[in-house]
Amino acid sequence: MKKLLLTLAVMASACIAQSQTLRIGLAEDPDILDPTLARSFVGRIVFSSLCDKLFDIDEKLNPVPQLATSYQWSADNKSLTLKLRSGVTFHDGEKFDAAAVKFNIERHKTMPGSNRRGELLPVTTVDVIDPLTVKINLSAPFSPLITVLADRAGMMVSPKAATANPTNFGTKPVCSGPFQFTERVAQDRIVLERFPNYWNKAEIHFDKVVFLPIVDSTVRLANLRAGQLDFIERVAPSDVASIKADKKLNLSRITELGYQGITINTHKSDQAQGNPLGRDARVREAFELSLDRAGIVKVAMDGEATPGNQWVPPSNSFYANNVPIPKRDIPRAKALLKEAGVTNPSFTLMTPTTSDGQRVAQVVQAMAKDAGFDVKIQSTEFATSLNMADKGQFDAYVLAWSGRADPDGNLFSFYGCKQPLNYSGECRPLWDDLLNRSRNTLDTSGRIKVFATLAAESAKELPIIYLYHRNWLWAYNKKLTGMRTIPDGLVRVQGLKM
Repeated sequence: MKKLLLTLAVMASACIAQSQTLRIGLAEDPDILDPTLARSFVGRIVFSSLCDKLFDIDEKLNPVPQLATSYQWSADNKSLTLKLRSGVTFHDGEKFDAAAVKFNIERHKTMPGSNRRGELLPVTTVDVIDPLTVKINLSAPFSPLITVLADRAGMMVSPKAATANPTNFGTKPVCSGPFQFTERVAQDRIVLERFPNYWNKAEIHFDKVVFLPIVDSTVRLANLRAGQLDFIERVAPSDVASIKADKKLNLSRITELGYQGITINTHKSDQAQGNPLGRDARVREAFELSLDRAGIVKVAMDGEATPGNQWVPPSNSFYANNVPIPKRDIPRAKALLKEAGVTNPSFTLMTPTTSDGQRVAQVVQAMAKDAGFDVKIQSTEFATSLNMADKGQFDAYVLAWSGRADPDGNLFSFYGCKQPLNYSGECRPLWDDLLNRSRNTLDTSGRIKVFATLAAESAKELPIIYLYHRNWLWAYNKKLTGMRTIPDGLVRVQGLKM
């Protein structure tokens, strides 16, 4: 009898231990886990558990306090004063304070390879007023600043740890979020353990979070159904009906802030000149006209997306109505190719190995063929594809952007001259001027006018061909409660319970 009770006790303990670990299936393996250098969407999902920010956003995209409890703009809108949360410590025991904020913002701005530099370009200096008050000074009014600080540019890392390990900090990140870094095995898992001194620990109900990159959406779903995962992001649209019919699973859906598009190497490297798309805007226009966005959504996404031709969806208040979605026009596409003196243009379309990226590439390949394009598909592991894009080692690239609450987050780093995410390499002084005007303009109507001009200008050159705006599709164990659907597609662990 004692042996039986002991066995039952061990089994019960194992079940309890399992319920205290949240297992999340990711569509890719994240890139570097350093908020200053990181670029991937899945990395942002990991950061949601690892690194708190100065602000977060809610379901309606309003900024809400996180490490900053309040803010105040100066009369001329050229400085922002933040009051900081007291009693916060980093995972290494160091205190979070105004000096840490100053260190982090300066690190984001000056660190070699920083992908936050463009996001914080108008920031000139940071003043420590007192231990819990910091003032951010600007060269000009900067309307997106709060939303910028609600993402990676607002993530705070331990100054001590970052200074001690400046080049390899991302291999062992130290932040102030609810979970602290334990281990990472590339292409296999990222393990975080609960941080006992988290300032909001009453809202944390798991001892561990394990992120498992599983590229194939079918395999991700099979693992969820088998109980090996508790949550999966980016469900295949074709699996929605079966998930809804599964009594053990829940499904959440919300339209993303970003877009799925094709970035074209126009000036990023010498490879652009060997690429018919890169050499001539007429060829790019012909390529766009060979595509039926609604058809791509229907075939590649089973209808779980909204067709679009800009950096925000047509339902967004900042959408430029003066540049509507062009209809597919094969005769016009062929005429443009003839005008450009190009016959049977051939190029390579690089795509991540994710299921949705593969489907999009295959549909695009078939559609473009009708206009005479020979599209070769190059499937590349996601982090590797980002590195290749950064070096200009591509012709065209199927690249999704998860989006930001302010349109500037979908634009500036991609269109600004020499900005870190400008994979096309397009550099135009007029575009830079428009981007800066959109940042410096504080009223919404004025910004809409600037975006309308930029939309018209970019539609002439087409360094990025926008295709659609996805629905974030999540599936998870029905026992998992407290899930919040916010349009940025990130998983907030605060409040989650099994």
